[in-house]
Amino acid sequence: MKIITRFPPSPTGNMQLGNARTALFNYLFAKNKGGSFLFRLEDTDKERSKKEFEIDITDSMKWLGLTYDNTVVWRQTERTDIYKAQLKKLVDTGHAYVSKETDQPQKTEESYTAHKQDGERRAEVIRFKNPNKSITFTDLIRGDITFDTTELGDFVIAKSMEEPIYHLAVVIDDAEMGITHVIRGEDGISNTPRQILIQEALGFTRPTYAHLPLILAPDRTKLSKRKGAIPVSEYRARGYLPEAVVNYLTLLGWNPGTDQELFSIDELIQAFDISKVQKSGAVFDEEKMKNVNREYIKKRGKEALLPYMPEKLTQNKSTLQLETLCEIVFDRISVYGDIRADVDAGEYDYAITRPNYPKEQLVWKKAKSEPLAHLEKAVELLKDISAESFSKDGVKNALMPYAETAGKGDVLWPVRVALSGRDQSPDPFTLATLLGKDETLERLSFAIELLR
Repeated sequence: MKIITRFPPSPTGNMQLGNARTALFNYLFAKNKGGSFLFRLEDTDKERSKKEFEIDITDSMKWLGLTYDNTVVWRQTERTDIYKAQLKKLVDTGHAYVSKETDQPQKTEESYTAHKQDGERRAEVIRFKNPNKSITFTDLIRGDITFDTTELGDFVIAKSMEEPIYHLAVVIDDAEMGITHVIRGEDGISNTPRQILIQEALGFTRPTYAHLPLILAPDRTKLSKRKGAIPVSEYRARGYLPEAVVNYLTLLGWNPGTDQELFSIDELIQAFDISKVQKSGAVFDEEKMKNVNREYIKKRGKEALLPYMPEKLTQNKSTLQLETLCEIVFDRISVYGDIRADVDAGEYDYAITRPNYPKEQLVWKKAKSEPLAHLEKAVELLKDISAESFSKDGVKNALMPYAETAGKGDVLWPVRVALSGRDQSPDPFTLATLLGKDETLERLSFAIELLR
């Protein structure tokens, strides 16, 4: 049997991490088994479904690398005739009936959903005639689960013959797509008995179910917008790498049974075993995801930082200066978005404009001598370096012998402050390389004049 899974989001909001992990687990499971991963849009909620959310969902899937195998995306709003035919079959066979709602109390969520139309109560809906029996299904993660369907009553499956609601549409879509495995969040467990009853009434094959643990906020409640959840597209905008997000989400509720922590998508496909998904919820920790992202940034290398740097930070810089800039930035970031945030916060102002600072800052707190003579000597030594040799090693070789004789702190502190205007900054050799010979000498001369 060929394994077929699906990801069927409702385009009523942007793609969240929970949706992404559900899609990811369906993708990994199908690909591990040599099967297919399908995608459709459950847009029966016409008021809340929007094109912008559909675009966000599909773009997020593409960014994460979760390519689906169907060439045409199914939309429930385009399948009304198919649902109508199956609904008629249920009514004709006595498995469903038109219910006059004037005497029916609104007890269930389906009733509320079905009645809610322009704020008015429906005069009639289509209800499934519940056989009131016990249903047991085997969940790949949780084992056998039994429900007594009596408590469900005769539940609503359509607002009218033209308007199916979720439970009916999802059963028909899964059957027509040939879905063999339904992998979804554990909040979908309560939907399963209703859907199994409809499957049996229509003569459809029951798929195998697996209900994933929820992603939890730090307080162990369900991760939500109010608990700090943000869309996948926002993580993308913040400069996360898709492979890092995929890696972290996969390990959120699943354990490969080894010490390996970093996986390529191919390695995840190879290693994925749904029996190793945990039953309890997994706490989302963005700091841990940042750490994973940091590892992927390191794998990409320092040169990969350049496209993420604002132009004002990189303009008019030589290849060597850009390499030095990447070296400075590389050690400070966990996500690429940190670069712009640090630039906006002024962390790299010294790389853009000459700094202003009080002359007292040029004096090292443990200094045994005045900085003026040391700065003058630094200018003298650096002038003799050719522009081609004005590199970190070249500057260090010129300054260090003098600094070791006159006192490292006494010499290097005022040079560093003169170049950066800061008490804390990269070392003066790195700063000189970043600024280049002319700018370095100009800033040292400015400091000398300030002291004079």
